[in-house]
Amino acid sequence: MTVVDGGESPSRLEGKISGMIVCWILGFGSLIAWNSMLTIGDYYLPDYHPSRVLTLVYQPFAFGTMSILAYNESKINTRRRNIFGYSLFVASTFMLLVLDLATSGRGGLGSFIGICAIVAFFGVADAFVQGGIVGDLSFMLPDFIQSFFAGLAASGALTSALRLITKAAFEKSNNGLRKGAILFLAISTLFEFLLKYFRSKAALEGSKTVQADLAAAGIQTKDDHHEQNERLSNKQLVIQNIDYALDLFLIYVLTLSIFPGFLYENTGEHKLGTWKGLTIAILSRFLLIPAFYFTAKYGDQGWMILLVSFLGLTNGHLTVCVMTAAPKSYKRPEQNALGNILVLCLLIGIFAGVSLGWLWLFGKKNAF
Repeated sequence: MTVVDGGESPSRLEGKISGMIVCWILGFGSLIAWNSMLTIGDYYLPDYHPSRVLTLVYQPFAFGTMSILAYNESKINTRRRNIFGYSLFVASTFMLLVLDLATSGRGGLGSFIGICAIVAFFGVADAFVQGGIVGDLSFMLPDFIQSFFAGLAASGALTSALRLITKAAFEKSNNGLRKGAILFLAISTLFEFLLKYFRSKAALEGSKTVQADLAAAGIQTKDDHHEQNERLSNKQLVIQNIDYALDLFLIYVLTLSIFPGFLYENTGEHKLGTWKGLTIAILSRFLLIPAFYFTAKYGDQGWMILLVSFLGLTNGHLTVCVMTAAPKSYKRPEQNALGNILVLCLLIGIFAGVSLGWLWLFGKKNAF
């Protein structure tokens, strides 16, 4: 039997591979709904700048909900929070399908407003799921956080591949773009439903708290009651980890100022060391802004693909570095709270990046 004290991870944990697979699937399911929305942007009214507008609608709701949840983190049942989030993903993705069928794909401003309302629910669901899971994983093995964020990254790649397949399947048929989008949404809805079903089933059959999960896996933990009373406040955690919080903000303010808006409309084990090394690496990514500008203006598609790949790889790698480095040396309740706080900073960076992404439109003809 392994003993876990405070923020230390168990030296040996049976079922680690299974746990990593589950974390990957949970990460994949956390973004498949939103990535599905972005991937069919060619179907949803391009004249309204859907990639920019929908992202700008999504983020305030994600940020506002995450702020409330992070503040009340210690009072919330994490399992119910996660299940509610996945349920909301299922309902929202299904409503996109219903909206399209109800309007026969005619589009128009009314349909676009309805899509924006559904996207707002995506933002709420994301805050419930991502913050809750990252908070739980923050005091488990770092490998679990890596797997979760790997699932987030894979969601974008696999949904893009699925979209290409469904689009190609109906390419030569009448109204093929709409048929491909409907099939794509149906598959996404089914996956979200299965994920929510099995997550709910696991919660019913398993123990009711993470503490009991660890005990069932053969890990003996010390009583959290005393630790909970002595844990640092959220304000103290933010002050002590302001460097990591700023790092996450800078990572995502850059990435989201470029992706998806700029690309959509303009182009057709971690060993980084201390937080200083992380910050230097993160700040150096801002050189990508002039790189993207001049590549879009003078370069060819090969260079753009290289830049996009580098943007994505560094975004994911640096995020995992921060998420795994920050919670170390804290007690379990503090690690959970810090995980929620870091996700909040991540969402602030995304919101700022999405807003700044509109600056790429200035100087373009017929941009507005």
